[in-house]
Amino acid sequence: MGNIILNTDEHKQIINITEQVQDIVSKTRIKQGICSVFTPHATGAIIINENYDRGLCNDIIRALNMIVEEHADWEHDKIDNNAASHIKAAILGPSETVHIKDGKLQLGQWQDISFIELDGPRSGRRIMVEVIEQ
Repeated sequence: MGNIILNTDEHKQIINITEQVQDIVSKTRIKQGICSVFTPHATGAIIINENYDRGLCNDIIRALNMIVEEHADWEHDKIDNNAASHIKAAILGPSETVHIKDGKLQLGQWQDISFIELDGPRSGRRIMVEVIEQ
């Protein structure tokens, strides 16, 4: 139903896309349904979490770096030198689904939808938003 195109300027970066997703939902005029947010990139991810505190965003990236070490003799590093980015994206996943009620995304008070760049900077990162009426 709609695409969001992002350019990232950091190697790892969390970008709040909630407002853009809500704009796409609003344009559909669908009052009840679900919204799927998906990125077709193997080194990017979609998450729902708090985005108000930049410290928490930094903590999420730091935790991912602690879980999956960069350049830890990963086999894929011999090809693209970005295996850790692929592994982190696989852990987080490429999509999230949010319920829609009265034309609004049903997120919690502190929840936002974010794209996580794991292998930037990149241009033309695409997020696909599909709204399904119920």
